[in-house]
Amino acid sequence: MAIVALFLLGIANFAMHKAVLQSGHVLLGQVSWFVHMLGGRFSLVVEFLMLLGAMLMVDAGAIGWAWGYAIYSLINGLSAWLILSGRV
Repeated sequence: MAIVALFLLGIANFAMHKAVLQSGHVLLGQVSWFVHMLGGRFSLVVEFLMLLGAMLMVDAGAIGWAWGYAIYSLINGLSAWLILSGRV
């Protein structure tokens, strides 16, 4: 069940990440050069690796990684909301 929850959180994280990348927000011009590698896709690769790592660890029995990824997703959602709503 935790794997399914992580997968769904991963989908949400990818959607939020892509929306922020496509927003053209001023903050994107101030981030490090590696975020812009491959047209911003490098950061999506990092997002995928984080999801994959969390899923592999949960599959191995380390359920704490699911909680960690859930907390990361909440922070990611808050950040995306702040950026996309123009509050930042």
